[in-house]
Amino acid sequence: MKRINILIVVFFLALSAPLAWVIVRTYQGLAREERATLRYFADALFDSMEQELARFVQTEEGRAVDEYNTWYVPGGQSEKRLSPIAGPPDQSFILGYLQNNPDGSFQTPLADMGGQSAILVQLKSVNEIFNRKRFSEPPDYTARRSVEIRKEPAPGFVDRFLAKSQEQKSYLGRKEKRVEEITASQALNIAQVPVAKGDSKMDFKDELTATDAAMPQNEGEPGLERQEARQDVPETPAEAGLKTYQVEMAPMQSVFIDAERLFVFRRIIVNGRIYRQGAVLRVRDFLDYLIGLNFANQPMARFANIRLSAADNKDSVVWVQNGAPAKEPRFELARTFPRPFSFLSASLSCDRIPAAESRKTLNLIVVVLTAVLAVGFVAIYQSVRAVVSLSERRSRFVSSVTHELKTPLTNIRMYIEMLSQGMAPTVEREQAYFRILESESARLTRLIGNVLDLAKLEKKQRTFNWTTGNFSEGVADLSLLMAETLRQGGFEFEAIQIGERRFAYDKEVMIQVLINLIENSVKFGRHAAVRRITLKVDRSSDPVLISVSDTGPGIARHALKKVFEDFYRGDDAAARNTGGTGIGLALVKKFVAAMGGRVGAENNAGPGCTIVISLPAA
Repeated sequence: MKRINILIVVFFLALSAPLAWVIVRTYQGLAREERATLRYFADALFDSMEQELARFVQTEEGRAVDEYNTWYVPGGQSEKRLSPIAGPPDQSFILGYLQNNPDGSFQTPLADMGGQSAILVQLKSVNEIFNRKRFSEPPDYTARRSVEIRKEPAPGFVDRFLAKSQEQKSYLGRKEKRVEEITASQALNIAQVPVAKGDSKMDFKDELTATDAAMPQNEGEPGLERQEARQDVPETPAEAGLKTYQVEMAPMQSVFIDAERLFVFRRIIVNGRIYRQGAVLRVRDFLDYLIGLNFANQPMARFANIRLSAADNKDSVVWVQNGAPAKEPRFELARTFPRPFSFLSASLSCDRIPAAESRKTLNLIVVVLTAVLAVGFVAIYQSVRAVVSLSERRSRFVSSVTHELKTPLTNIRMYIEMLSQGMAPTVEREQAYFRILESESARLTRLIGNVLDLAKLEKKQRTFNWTTGNFSEGVADLSLLMAETLRQGGFEFEAIQIGERRFAYDKEVMIQVLINLIENSVKFGRHAAVRRITLKVDRSSDPVLISVSDTGPGIARHALKKVFEDFYRGDDAAARNTGGTGIGLALVKKFVAAMGGRVGAENNAGPGCTIVISLPAA
């Protein structure tokens, strides 16, 4: 059995070790897929924000150069119209629009609109601060690629199907400067004054050029070349409508006015004069707008936290966050947006990475597989143990049967020799010898009969002769058959019968079953201080109860159920000091079960034990 146990353990380890490795690798792969999925959707969130920023830039780039006045002249027309941005801004985060002129003054489409005095005051303040910043070092915004702060995950299912670009945009709008043609009317509308040859304002050109050359270029953008207008400035407004001018436009730029305001503008050159046109943004409102539009109402907000930070020259100015708090993030992803919003960075973090739907299935499979393996190995172990135990009991049974057969045969041979040699001095002694011979012969017959009956029951070849009665005649026959055995052992025998209920049974089988029980009581109780055996037939209940009680040593508690197993013999001193084959009680159980009943054993409150047989009433 020890060798079999070792083989089972080795087999279990050989099977479970690679299986555990496969399960661990599967969970690791699933974790990578979950991480890659979250990274993919985090990137999609940042892309959505970037697209919103790009739409804003494209809208501002698409504005006509003279829209920054209350009235403007659409291209190709002569009639002035109200500027689209003359009213209150469409978005709450836009403070207003302004144009910074070459001489440092400003104009705004809100100038002629009533009820805007407070905004005009703020725009004037913005223009003054911007004029001071024109000569200071610009902030150094460095666009970075989207990169996970923690270790980059292994390629997931997204990376196997989508080849993501390794290069991020450096600009959200036009990257290069461009040149467009405008009418002289539009040029006049930008300057808001008639422009004529020899005008003193034209002499201001050199000063402006020198001033603008001294101004550092935002975002590291190369300075736009200054160029003269290719056409002469018209002498009269009538001539102005017939002339065209070229306007040079630089990409959109941004500069912080203060911690709460940002100027996003483009630089244009008309006839050698530099103008800056753009929108003033409320920074915190702008960040709240981006989060509210792209994140706040998304399912991701239930488990992830987003933080938008606006930094001026790498010094944090303002930040806004939303979503579930992330105390110990297991995942973080950060991105800095392209110009002109390279001051803006976003980071997404979460303490819990959402589990994939397949994880539930995998957990269920692992639990079921583990349970099947555990139950399977336990069943194999118990089966092997039962087979080995049965084999050992069979071996002991052969030895016991040999001994049990040898004992009555030896006694029979000895008494026959004594009778044949005339060693019986009296007739009474001779009759005693004959009674012993009869008892030993019956004992031998019962032993052989038990072995044959057990074999027939296992093969289901044993037939029963059913009768219906109260078994009173069986009790009487049993008392006669066991009288000599009980007398020789010095046992008192009492038969108690209660009730007259009839039930079905095989008389010979029932007598054989009770003989086996009584012989067991005699064999184990021969050294007891009180030797008494009680047979009780209780026919007053359903089922009918038949019990055999003795005053012997009893049965060990752990063996109360095992005693009815095939070839089982207890390991206590009483079992070792007495003979037996281990088939008596096993045969009792099989006979009773064949008659539709049950059998059980229990120890008495005092000495001895009781075997109880229950049979269904007829």
